Amino acid sequence: MKFGDPTLTPLPAESVRSLAAGQDSSAIFYGWRVVLVSALGLFWGIPIAVYSFSVFFKPLMQQFHAGRAAVSLAFTVQLFVGALSAAPAGWLIDRFGPRRVILIGTAIFGLILVANRLFTGGLAHFYVFYVLLGLSIHGVGPIPYGTVVSHWFDRRRGLALGLTMLGIGLGAVVMPSLAQALIARFGWNTAYSILGASALLICLPTVACFLKEKPEDLGLVCDGATATTSSPRNPGTGHGLTAREAWCSRDFWVMVCAFILVSASVQGCVVHMAAMLSDKGLSPHSAALGSSLIGAAVLIGRAGTGYLLDRIHASRLAASFFAGSALGVAVLWLANSQLILAGVFLVGLGLGAEVDIIAYITSRYFGLLDLGKVYSSAFAAFAVAGALGPLVMGAGFDRTGSYHDPLIVFFVATAIAAVLMTRLGPYRFVAQQTIPNQPILQASVAE
Repeated sequence: MKFGDPTLTPLPAESVRSLAAGQDSSAIFYGWRVVLVSALGLFWGIPIAVYSFSVFFKPLMQQFHAGRAAVSLAFTVQLFVGALSAAPAGWLIDRFGPRRVILIGTAIFGLILVANRLFTGGLAHFYVFYVLLGLSIHGVGPIPYGTVVSHWFDRRRGLALGLTMLGIGLGAVVMPSLAQALIARFGWNTAYSILGASALLICLPTVACFLKEKPEDLGLVCDGATATTSSPRNPGTGHGLTAREAWCSRDFWVMVCAFILVSASVQGCVVHMAAMLSDKGLSPHSAALGSSLIGAAVLIGRAGTGYLLDRIHASRLAASFFAGSALGVAVLWLANSQLILAGVFLVGLGLGAEVDIIAYITSRYFGLLDLGKVYSSAFAAFAVAGALGPLVMGAGFDRTGSYHDPLIVFFVATAIAAVLMTRLGPYRFVAQQTIPNQPILQASVAE
């Protein structure tokens, strides 16, 4: 029996559509696999280069016979180089596609880690090592992965981005402990080499096999659904403003100013949190609990924000989270009891929410046409501010002998950021209304 046989009785169109809908409902949309793979890729990137640095700190001091300032400078240089390379990374993503940037970037990132022994000849070589990590970080960072996920999802983009960014949060919890165990057993050089090899042997092949850049590559459509109606301001998921148009818009600079103010404030508080809690009279155990509480708050912020972004307008949600961060900073400033841990949680919640919000809100206000460039430029501002925040916090303490004055500055900054987010207008590119996707069946259909 062959399709097209004249002896076959044509199926009614309604029957075929019902069968298609039944098959579709039993299948998992491939976009969720993309989310899982993206989270895995993020797990093996920033958590190694950024969140695990603290456990390498003392071994690096011993290796290079350097003080804390000299070793800290390497980390600061990595952050600044990463921030400055964000915009070029966005151009590469829009020019060559995020998948290619991810694969090449992951390979380079892993090879740099594996070859770390080549940079142990002196402190200058050591700085070169972290410069190279900063240049390669966006191949394994949220900009290319966020761009991929944004193309796969529209109505559920917030949830998808939130679950994707959980890879960084989980990595921030797991990687420092794993790195510490490797350092204790093999030394810091071998620890970096093992982590780099794991990125090359586990992360890279998985991403190469399963990460698809767009649903159209598999004959699918966004959200696993077919658009029936759409807003006239949203002609399609491939449309949007050019990067130049976005950069010239008022909305872009309003949100970037808000991101800068919040990033500097929360990052400054997070880096100095243990010392701040100790100065407030908390025991070492309570100070350690505060650090763990930040990690938990970041995870909750990532997942919770993603879920809420699909239900609440991003500007209002961001204003709420930023106001919560302002309240948290105020608690850190004024409280001297266990209540201060509530402030720690609110600051961590704001940090977790901000990364998700940047990816989502840029796609809604400026579309997907030049998302790589627009998202990367906003993220670069966020990263630079995050690097400057701890310096401002430290300089304020050195000048006055307490964190009182910088906390006042950060409270005002986060409060202004919350107000700024309320000044954004409606989305330019809203989610489309959709019906379930109907797979193509090779059968005769009687119309």
